[in-house]
Amino acid sequence: MKKENGLGAWLLIALAALFLCAMLVLPLVLVVHEALARGAAAYLSAVTEPFAVKALQLTLLATAVAVGANTLFGLASAWLLTKHDFRGKALLGSLIDLPFAISPVVAGLFFVMLFGRMSPLYLLLRTEHIQILFAVPAILLATVFVTFPFITRELVPVMESQGRSEEEAATLGASGWQMFFHVTLPNIKWALLYGVILCTARAMGEFGAVSVVSGHIRGKTNTLPLHIEILYNEYNFTAAFAVASLLVLLAVVILVLRNIVEWRAKRGMHHAH
Repeated sequence: MKKENGLGAWLLIALAALFLCAMLVLPLVLVVHEALARGAAAYLSAVTEPFAVKALQLTLLATAVAVGANTLFGLASAWLLTKHDFRGKALLGSLIDLPFAISPVVAGLFFVMLFGRMSPLYLLLRTEHIQILFAVPAILLATVFVTFPFITRELVPVMESQGRSEEEAATLGASGWQMFFHVTLPNIKWALLYGVILCTARAMGEFGAVSVVSGHIRGKTNTLPLHIEILYNEYNFTAAFAVASLLVLLAVVILVLRNIVEWRAKRGMHHAH
């Protein structure tokens, strides 16, 4: 019986390994291979040309804004959902999950309807010479929206499991900020870091919503995923894969950081017990 169970376990492991190789490892290897197909000089030319650099800069800017905004919102919303009881609490939790439930393309269309020519805001924005659609602000808004729930949803289970007793005890002699930095933050730091990493990964790879609101203006409103699409549609495959390798590299860095955070969190829990 034990041998049969052992054989079954090995078969499952082998199937999982084959699936990972087919769906993850091989595509990554092919991306790197195609990126270097014409040599290192062609690769460096593709990733350092001005449009690629601008796309990378815009991707990093959108990611930084999304992570910063959603970290502040995630902390505030998780605190509200776990430390307070109020009417509409379930509705608020559902609204936070809205970006999970709708397509990013639909989210982009929301912004088109909100700031486009059919919107009541359009005349006001035009009068004040404020351009949101087909400009950087729309890209930032779209990226913030699609990454909205990640940090909140990492924090809420941790904060719920910890209860309210420590914060209630701290209110007897500490200010709100002192309570947050000395009681709440140390307890949620690993969940917060994990949420930040997930938010970063999602923001860098966002395509659908950004594609709708960007206008695809080279050197101005193209993020890395949009720049890759344009290169591929122009049959410039080597350059497309070269730029794609930048996203692969960033993804590997994020994966390493995620594993480090998971390891440190488990180690912290082990020492706590």
